[in-house]
Amino acid sequence: MAFDLNALRAAVDAHGRVARVVIAEVQGSSPREVGAAMLVWDDGQSGTIGGGALEYQAAGLAFHREGFSRHPLGPELGQCCGGAVTLLTEIYDADRLAALDGETIIARGPGEMPLAVKRLTTCARNQGVDLRPRMVQGWFVEPLARPMRPVWIWGAGHVGRALVDVLEPIPEFSLTWVDTAPNRFPDTIPDGVNALPASDPLRVVQHAPSDAAHIIVTYSHALDLSLCDALLRHGFGFAGLIGSDTKWARFDSRLRKLGHSDAQISRICCPIGQKSLGKHPQAIAVGVAAQLLSLSTTKAGADCPTHFSASRA
Repeated sequence: MAFDLNALRAAVDAHGRVARVVIAEVQGSSPREVGAAMLVWDDGQSGTIGGGALEYQAAGLAFHREGFSRHPLGPELGQCCGGAVTLLTEIYDADRLAALDGETIIARGPGEMPLAVKRLTTCARNQGVDLRPRMVQGWFVEPLARPMRPVWIWGAGHVGRALVDVLEPIPEFSLTWVDTAPNRFPDTIPDGVNALPASDPLRVVQHAPSDAAHIIVTYSHALDLSLCDALLRHGFGFAGLIGSDTKWARFDSRLRKLGHSDAQISRICCPIGQKSLGKHPQAIAVGVAAQLLSLSTTKAGADCPTHFSASRA
């Protein structure tokens, strides 16, 4: 969790005045973690702090209660979690947003900034130390969200559409969706997804960032193979291919004949997802999401995580 300045800027640009409500502290059980946030404007909202009643109340009071507020979830809201949360509500417009330019860590609270907060933020800024959202001596400290990880989905069939449905809401990912013609995409595509019709998808590979994650789920085995070959030549952070162990054995042999080493070929993860979840498109998408989130968490990404993928025959 981190302060998503880009999302806040987009909301302010669209709606003028936006309240940001973030969970600053949790005691006991809570529906969401510290750092979970939502944006609220006059006729809508985005994001979630969870909890149903908590979110409904916080959204309704967002423009009337700025600052910190503590909420016992059981006694106050009738929720079964049994814990308590502290919310921080802040109202942003273009001027207040401009004051955040150049910041990498946002710290705010009552009175003069405590020495512990100064030390924490200085260490994080100067030494690149990872910082999670937290309360420190009555001040709430959040890092700005880092650039999203690029994920390229090759194919707009049933599995490709399920992947977009599952991955698009995850803030860590920036999606590019490629297929061979506009009519292969659904009529409605989420605003945050870059849909890229390309009659020759292989020509698009060169435009992918070298650290991107690629999920290959096209309608053609021949195209799948060509994309594997092109990505191995281009470079990638992660590459996953839909298919069976038999399909992968055939691809493994053909990629070797195309001049790729065993070490290079082994970087392609096939089959993708988790076999135990089944073959339904949404089940495959959930398994792939787990893989990608695991890679993001561990800062891995060069190799196929074998604890998710079935062994290759």
